[in-house]
Amino acid sequence: MMPLAPLLKAALRPALDYALPPRCPGCGAIVGEDFAFCLDCWSGMEFLGEPCCARCGLPFPHDLGEGAACGACLADPPAWDGARAVLAYGAVARTVALRLKYGRRIGLARLIARQMLRHAGAAEAGDPPLIVPVPLHRWRLWNRGFNQSALIADHLGRLTGWPVDRHGLRRVKRTQPLRGMNPGQRARAVRGAFALAAGHGFGGRRVLLIDDVHTSGATAAACARALKRGGAVEVRLLCWARALPDRDVAPAGGSADASD
Repeated sequence: MMPLAPLLKAALRPALDYALPPRCPGCGAIVGEDFAFCLDCWSGMEFLGEPCCARCGLPFPHDLGEGAACGACLADPPAWDGARAVLAYGAVARTVALRLKYGRRIGLARLIARQMLRHAGAAEAGDPPLIVPVPLHRWRLWNRGFNQSALIADHLGRLTGWPVDRHGLRRVKRTQPLRGMNPGQRARAVRGAFALAAGHGFGGRRVLLIDDVHTSGATAAACARALKRGGAVEVRLLCWARALPDRDVAPAGGSADASD
């Protein structure tokens, strides 16, 4: 016999959909199911994937072979071992990030985690990666009430069955918003901002670092360095959206730029 809760939910669904119809996360238009994008928003989203730089995930115009890296990563290798993002940073990606981060639409964390699945990679036999969110400083966490990256990490952990560590990596220095800073200023602003919790180590672990938006990479690089000082053998970065070179990432109306 089917449990009572699913039966009740199925019976009430038509009434709920009539009173509160599902809406597109990008523009608010009524759609057919929860967390589905309308056609206009879907067609305006630039999904990222192969072929791309093996280190930073920058899209390539054509396949350059396995392990190929872009010129920037060859000249100055990033602190992480690989990075991927679901989308190029644009209008829809920005709106979803802002609604989660500042609009308190925390259900969007599940949508983002589902979209991240194709980039999460596979677990080696008996050795799944440890999912670690980019942490907030305690005062910002207290003020906002939640860490959007931790919410995404929790949902990704449920979807993959991989362990999530919310507390091993800490933000020990409150930094000013990074919006408007150049890459050098961002790197200086987050220097020393992250450390391991007392008595906590990542010895021999592979880490999947979760963030919402990747712009210059200063925050993620600082996290990756702290994790590797703690013994992590590999740190991969996975984000909802990343800024691409020569594109505007701070349009009128605000930005979801990594300012935490």
